Amino acid sequence: MILKSLSVINYKNFESESFEFDDKINCFVGQNGVGKTNVLDAIYHLAFGKSYFNPIASQNINHNADFFVVHGDFEKHDQPEKIVVSLKSGQKKVIKRNGKAYDKFSDHIGFIPLVIISPADRDLIIEGSETRRKFLDSVISQSDKTYLTDLINYNKTLAQRNALLKYFALNHTFNADTLDVYNLQLHELGSAIFEKRHAFLETFIPIFKTRHQVISQGQEHVELIYKSDLHDTPLNTLLKQNLTKDRALQYTSTGIHKDDLLFQISEHPIKKFGSQGQQKSFLIALKLAQFDFIKAQSGVNPILLLDDIFDKLDEHRVGQIIKLVDDANFGQLFISDTHADRTENAVKQVHQSYQLFKIGK
Repeated sequence: MILKSLSVINYKNFESESFEFDDKINCFVGQNGVGKTNVLDAIYHLAFGKSYFNPIASQNINHNADFFVVHGDFEKHDQPEKIVVSLKSGQKKVIKRNGKAYDKFSDHIGFIPLVIISPADRDLIIEGSETRRKFLDSVISQSDKTYLTDLINYNKTLAQRNALLKYFALNHTFNADTLDVYNLQLHELGSAIFEKRHAFLETFIPIFKTRHQVISQGQEHVELIYKSDLHDTPLNTLLKQNLTKDRALQYTSTGIHKDDLLFQISEHPIKKFGSQGQQKSFLIALKLAQFDFIKAQSGVNPILLLDDIFDKLDEHRVGQIIKLVDDANFGQLFISDTHADRTENAVKQVHQSYQLFKIGK
């Protein structure tokens, strides 16, 4: 997968900007706040139909405008592909592939395989379980449309069950038959999602550990553990067991929407016991494993975005990552950094063609 060119209009801090890219390595350098990360986010937007950093779509429109357009010219399997994402204030976002708008955004997910590594990934460690579930769902959804559909339907059904529980409480009433309809739907969808998460992690965890061994040179022992209520009990049983609790809370307290991934180093939570460098190495290994998995599933080299990759990493760890990128298994790479000389020196080590863009000059 190659991004040949990118143009943005009224996207974040850019009024109008265009770029022609090298097929291998592209570097964006400049001081903080000039928009380096925004270029990477525009590329991410083309792959996922949304910003990686700001989920509120309207806030990605330039302050002086009422719309934005992001246009990318790609090459996939030697075929040209044009992707356009646009949004006008007060209207629905539009995603087009080769001039034709998608009816459902979910149909676009996975078409442009892409992985981003960013300082914002630290949210995976410090935030709650929802952030880690989103990561899990994002990786699986890129190669499994059924999983994404099941997930969307599960969340809709969950919202309906929660609304019913609130209705019961407000009106001092209860109808077991109506609740059972939602319980059955949640059980069927949730069980399918659980099984796919479990199967995915059985494949993914060894890839992650291998990547981490290389980055840390085998100096650290890490674990990725799948935590779910469904490991021991079927969801329909859990829903019945927690009925009294759910009625009191007025929401569904058990299910795959409570799943989590535990991040550990030396059998302790990395959030509490990992240094900043160890945490970043963990996250980079996680994202490179995502790259490996998506490539294996799609047969295409994903685009790799490295946002401020040199932040909080010692030179040795940066060197390990650069060597990984030099591997023929990697495709097109986009890097942002504040120091042009540092970036260029690092990129020259990998013996690939590259282009350097100075942003905000």
